[in-house]
Amino acid sequence: MITIDEQITRDIPFLHIVKAEKKDKPLPLVFFIHGFTSAREHNLHFAFHLAEKGMRVILPDCAYHGVRSENLSLEGLASKFWEIVLNEIREIDILKTYFQEKQLIEADLIGVAGTSMGGITTFGALAKHDWIKAAVSLMGSPNYTTFLKAQIMDMRHKGLMKDITDEEVHLQLDALRPYDLTLQTDRLNKRPLLFWHAENDPVVPYRHAKSLYDELAATQYKQDPHLIRFITDAQAGHKVSRQAMFETIDWFVTHLKSTNV
Repeated sequence: MITIDEQITRDIPFLHIVKAEKKDKPLPLVFFIHGFTSAREHNLHFAFHLAEKGMRVILPDCAYHGVRSENLSLEGLASKFWEIVLNEIREIDILKTYFQEKQLIEADLIGVAGTSMGGITTFGALAKHDWIKAAVSLMGSPNYTTFLKAQIMDMRHKGLMKDITDEEVHLQLDALRPYDLTLQTDRLNKRPLLFWHAENDPVVPYRHAKSLYDELAATQYKQDPHLIRFITDAQAGHKVSRQAMFETIDWFVTHLKSTNV
């Protein structure tokens, strides 16, 4: 039986999904991070299938989302987008330590995945955390600085965030550079990485992820092509397909191999 526990530690709320009979045993652990304006429970289908495969799954609520909502306007929430992303990168490190101290992670087998904002967060987490053993980004952008510039242009075009100064933009760019995976691809160290993205995604540019994949496949991963994969969907737009979910499950089953299954 799969159990879903609502938990909180260090003021970080999360859902903990695991097989009941394995709850107190060390298992591979996967963090799955939700998208912008979404919430942790919207990814329970991923968590269920991963738990069925013998993994411990943690679904955190990002800042200002889910049970942490402060009922901000869409514009107010959008203005905090990168604050939310960087905060989540820090918080999964806190949660990782929490489960390590409880000796509930098998052999440091830890994966990170996410959709949209969660996929963006996954790329930044790879740039910062070498404890991640495998990752999946669904509809994410690894190119933090380019994506921020595009967001600012789009907001200004829509007449939003008119008060933000060029100096503030430069400060934000400086803050994002240490998390921009395209600027430090060596941080990957050939860790298993799956990309999934629709060509017609109107929200997060397909080319950002595809360009990074093409570069990595031709260089760092050239001798180990089984460790990197890019799946292109022709028509999903900005929505994760059922096939993408099963590809995600398979990726972690392959690259977070447990001896306790």
